[in-house]
Amino acid sequence: MNFSAFDEAAMRRALELAARGLNTTHPNPRVGAVLARDEEIVGEGWHERAGEPHAEPLAIRAAGDRARGATAYVTLEPCNHQGRTPPCVDVLLAAGVRRVVYAVDDPNPRVNGTGAARLRAAGLKVESGLLAAEAEALNEGFLMRMRHQRPFVRLKSGVSLDGHTALANGESRWITGTAARDDVQLWRAQSGAVLTSAATVLADDPRLDVRIETTRQPLRVVLDRRRAVKKSARILESPGETVLFAAAKKVAARKSAPAESFENGRIERVPVARNHLDLKRVFARLAELEINDVLVEAGPRLSGALINGGFVDEWLVYLAPKLLGNGARPLATLPRLTSLEKAAEFELRESAVLGNDVRLRLRPKQQR
Repeated sequence: MNFSAFDEAAMRRALELAARGLNTTHPNPRVGAVLARDEEIVGEGWHERAGEPHAEPLAIRAAGDRARGATAYVTLEPCNHQGRTPPCVDVLLAAGVRRVVYAVDDPNPRVNGTGAARLRAAGLKVESGLLAAEAEALNEGFLMRMRHQRPFVRLKSGVSLDGHTALANGESRWITGTAARDDVQLWRAQSGAVLTSAATVLADDPRLDVRIETTRQPLRVVLDRRRAVKKSARILESPGETVLFAAAKKVAARKSAPAESFENGRIERVPVARNHLDLKRVFARLAELEINDVLVEAGPRLSGALINGGFVDEWLVYLAPKLLGNGARPLATLPRLTSLEKAAEFELRESAVLGNDVRLRLRPKQQR
């Protein structure tokens, strides 16, 4: 489709508005909307959190009578179902909008093209695909959950120049500096869940909560096959909820057993596969819990299992200019290779200097 320079500018503004909900909309997508008439913006809105108005009705409210005959620019296909709020399609039709431009289709089964179809059936001009890549990037977790029934998995690692994450005795505080650790807080804040292993909890006793200003805490998830985490662990005392995934009993090997509650959280049981918890089932269950994005902060064994299993969608590597020497713990425990052709490869998407450290954003070269 041929979009004008103003169309693109208006959609970029809608994307800027959508990004304001980066840390707050979970489990809903981040959506922005702009209303314009005669190439003049007359109303703006963005979705802030689940249960509150969506972007389109807020933009229409801001536009008032000027919404009639306007073009609506929306970063995601308008919804056509009754959820916590009324369908946005109804609001657009009632306001007299004549044209709708949206960036990306909504794969939610309750939408999935029906919003656009209903608008077209009512006589509106509907166009899509404008700045679709940017809109996809803003909602990778939500789109992953809707399309593949699993969250977007982001692995975080702090590593030395010689490829180690801790000394041989396990000491790892702190490989990276303050700026890098502050950056991790930003990633935690926008994640639906932060996941680690029981081994990391036993070794480091982390809290894994968000320690910057936030309206919510992510779900904390511990893979604890043998239920080794003690009740005194700080992760169980932090604000918010913690879920421990433990091994299912043999009779429940094919299905997840009912959750067992404890103070500040619960235990969910899943099958064991290849001597560790079935990661596919773990992520499927998190998707059922409406988790869009998972930030994994763990040691080399779990990191290696995630990489080897093809579960890592993005890897945040914080590279510190330090050398930890022989015998230090590796970045990830992976099978021995006999050929470089079989090596897992990643693409560098972004690099940033954070104090004395460098953050690399990596993506697997062959996405599933």
